[in-house]
Amino acid sequence: MLKALLTRFRQGHRTMAYPDAPQPLPARFRGLPVIEPARCGDGCRACAAACPYGCISASGSLTLDMGTCLFCADCVAACPHDAISFSATDACLASRTREGLTVTAGEEYHAAVALEGELLRLFGRSLKLREVSAGGCNACEADTNVLSTIGWDLGRFGIQFVASPRHADGMFVTGPVSENMREALLATYAAIPEPKLVIVAGACAINGGPFKDHAEVHNGADGFVPVDLYIPGCPPSPLTILDGLLRLVGRVK
Repeated sequence: MLKALLTRFRQGHRTMAYPDAPQPLPARFRGLPVIEPARCGDGCRACAAACPYGCISASGSLTLDMGTCLFCADCVAACPHDAISFSATDACLASRTREGLTVTAGEEYHAAVALEGELLRLFGRSLKLREVSAGGCNACEADTNVLSTIGWDLGRFGIQFVASPRHADGMFVTGPVSENMREALLATYAAIPEPKLVIVAGACAINGGPFKDHAEVHNGADGFVPVDLYIPGCPPSPLTILDGLLRLVGRVK
């Protein structure tokens, strides 16, 4: 026992410091889209034409919908003016509204804000979530599971995933909501006591992702339940998920 304690003491503190200190990100990380209007060529629609999912609009001000975007960077490769890129350091992408996921050229992006009033009082210090994998590929689920490891330790913020919806304060949805998972999604939502929250993570849960408009999916959870937080990405980085959750409960501003 003493030997084990001494070894653990030598290992030191392993949990990441975020939000008190910046969290290092992988070299290939693609974060917040950056659109520089001064570099955008007149009438050039190369980025919009290259996007395989139609998330870029070039009518008027150039905009990019992160709810649809898979962060494939085809638009970056297609732009002859280097007017569009993805931040290598900004993982703060979550939004409280679907419309808030739109990045507009020349405008600052505003990440999610905290819950208001009674909801913040109830959930600001303790938030229990029931995960529903509604037909996803398991990428978003895997990055969410990372948050429960010793390196991230989501529980230290009072946020935990629970086994039963009756023990939950909200539902955490991944996947495009396949027809086979539609009933399970609705039953889980109904079983969570009021008041309750809904968080959707990943392009599939927001807008259908690469499965959008397929006959067997419902293009995300929006059409079935009211959503309180949207976390974009394909899949979202664990830091993007954590940052969104912490902003929702007022731990990051």
